Order: sequence, then structure tokens, then C-alpha cells
Amino acid sequence: FYLLNYVLNHATNHIQTRWAQAEKNRMAKKIGLLILIIVISILLASIYGIFHNQISYSISNEYFTKFKLEQFGLEAYPDTVRMTIGMVGIWSTWWFGLLIGLTNGVVGLFQPTAKIMWKSSFGATIRTLLIAIGFGVVGILVGKFIISNLNANWNLPAELTDRKNFLTAGTMHNFSYLGGIVGLIYGIIYQIKIKKASAQQRL
Repeated sequence: FYLLNYVLNHATNHIQTRWAQAEKNRMAKKIGLLILIIVISILLASIYGIFHNQISYSISNEYFTKFKLEQFGLEAYPDTVRMTIGMVGIWSTWWFGLLIGLTNGVVGLFQPTAKIMWKSSFGATIRTLLIAIGFGVVGILVGKFIISNLNANWNLPAELTDRKNFLTAGTMHNFSYLGGIVGLIYGIIYQIKIKKASAQQRL
């Protein structure tokens, strides 16, 4: 009995050690994916910010020359204005990318495997971006056909030459941030659904 007990204890300890090592390796992979998701989210958000500002500048250059650039303490020089608003786009969105990546990555840590974590976290990030883009497009339409036609006493910069397009660009910006928030919430729900589906498959 002593020998049998020794063998069983040795086998149990070996299994526990292997299981603990496997868990450690699994968590290390997940932490690596968390960092990767954060980096990807910041990059995607920054790229989105660049293109978003190029489009909104095309809608209303006054939104930048008489409002947005002043917020950042920048000047609008004709030869470099496009590059400047691109940099403003990065400064305006990289932190939101950090928030998205951190949130999606942390939620993804609760997935059973690194493979499922990648699928859920990256999928949630892409969906968040697409929703933000969609809201931005809706913002253009709402700004052009509704907001800019309201007879409201908006707090606008003085000497605007195109009030309607200024309001359209501003509405696009506001809707894009709203879309980012909605997309972030949807991404969390999306990941929870994947976790539940994975749990049911293991039953």
C-alpha cells in the first residue's frame, strides 16, 4: 500500500505540475495577444482618424481652420494643411483605440483558449471600427439634411462662409465618437456570445 500510495501521489503531483505549466503557457499567450490587440487597435484607430479628417476637411475646411486646429494650438498652412489635419486625426483617435484594444483584450482573456481569444477580441475590434465608420456616414447625412437646417442658435465661430457644411462636418465627428462607444458595447456583447457558444460546445 505504501508503494501504491507513493505512485499515486507522484502521478498526481506530476499531473498538477504539467497542468500548472500548461495554464502558465496559456496565460502567457493570452497576455501576448492582449498586447497585440492593443497595438492593432491603436493603429487602426489612428488610420481611421487620418482618413476621417481628410473626408471632413473636404466637407468643411472651416471646421478645421476656424475651430479644430485652434483646439490643438495649430495653424493651417496651405501647403501642409492636409498633413496637419491628418496628425490631428491621430491625436484625436489613438487614445480611443487604446480604450478599445484594452477593453476587447481584457474581455478576451476570459475566453477558454488563446485561439478563441484572438477570434473574439480581433473580431470585436473590427466590428467596433465598422460601426464607427457607419455612424460617421449617418452623421454626414444627419448633419446635411437635419442639423444644418435647424434654426438654432449654435455657438459657432464668427465669420463662417459655409455654416451648413461646418455643421455637417461637426455632426460627422460627433456621430463617429458615438459609433465608437456603441461599437465598443457591441464588441463586448459579441465576445460574451462567443464565450457562451464555446462553453456549450464543451458540454
